Amino acid sequence: MHVFVTGTAGFIGFHLAKRLLDDGETVFGIDNLNPYYDPKLKQDRLGLLTRMPGFGFEKIDLTDREAMARVFEEQRFDAVIHLAAQAGVRYSLENPHAYIDANLSGFMNILEGCRMSNAPHLVFASSSSVYGANTRMPFSVHDNVDHPVSLYAATKKANELMAHTYASLYKLPCTGLRFFTVYGPWGRPDMALFKFTKAILEGATIDVYNYGNMQRDFTYVDDIIEGLVRVMRVIPQPDANWSGEHPDPGTSFAPYRVYNIGGSRPVKLIDFITILEDAIGKQADKNLLPLQMGDVVSTCADAVDLEKAVDFRPQVPVAEGIRRFVEWYRSYYAV
Repeated sequence: MHVFVTGTAGFIGFHLAKRLLDDGETVFGIDNLNPYYDPKLKQDRLGLLTRMPGFGFEKIDLTDREAMARVFEEQRFDAVIHLAAQAGVRYSLENPHAYIDANLSGFMNILEGCRMSNAPHLVFASSSSVYGANTRMPFSVHDNVDHPVSLYAATKKANELMAHTYASLYKLPCTGLRFFTVYGPWGRPDMALFKFTKAILEGATIDVYNYGNMQRDFTYVDDIIEGLVRVMRVIPQPDANWSGEHPDPGTSFAPYRVYNIGGSRPVKLIDFITILEDAIGKQADKNLLPLQMGDVVSTCADAVDLEKAVDFRPQVPVAEGIRRFVEWYRSYYAV
């Protein structure tokens, strides 16, 4: 297959491109290499990919309408996997316009490119953050997600709505994946595991929000990639049983689906830190703080629909995933 992967210098995009190349597929990737976090980490990920046969890359910003249209005109893809986005819940409080540009305008260019080129399947990254103020656990794709608590979450919900519109209007097969707190080697420096590991090794204090009582459905990156690869090969079909009288948010009359991808084993943040301390062999100096604006208290994925569709659910235990991350971190930073 010839696969278009956006955000290939990013955490998940890098792992996906590498997996596809290892499987013998060809990959064309784009990334704008923005400085939201250390560009060297992005360049090093990209450097590993460029040494692999079958990989092509161009530095393009999603919001560049002409450049994006050219990509779809010049190449024909068997699948489009859209992972590029302005990430981060907290940063959306500081720079909201970045989320409108990348996550809405940028996604519009992806949808138009897929429409104009008759792309066989668009798989796009959504987020567990779309569940917002929902408190019934586990989170199900059959629940409404109409109460986001951050602009980041709102843009991800908007992506799902935009994709459904194109699936309905133009019969563009679209699948959205709601990722649940992805972690692992080559992870993002703005995420908790990376920040905590760096601080503990340097003897610095870590900020622990909601006094460590938050729960997250941490999902190891290899499990995310396995789910992505399997979903890519399953083209969504219209659901003949869908009813406008009782509309089900998790399915559709159009060729559109949305799935949760998470381990369904939430871990309390304070316990997560304890596991990390054991992996590093050093105690953390903790600064316990109240819940931050825009954060949700708990996440837990109902991944039954994903398992039914592609016969897979995440497998890697948190303790093992953290051990692998710490091993990578020590090696990459020569600690």
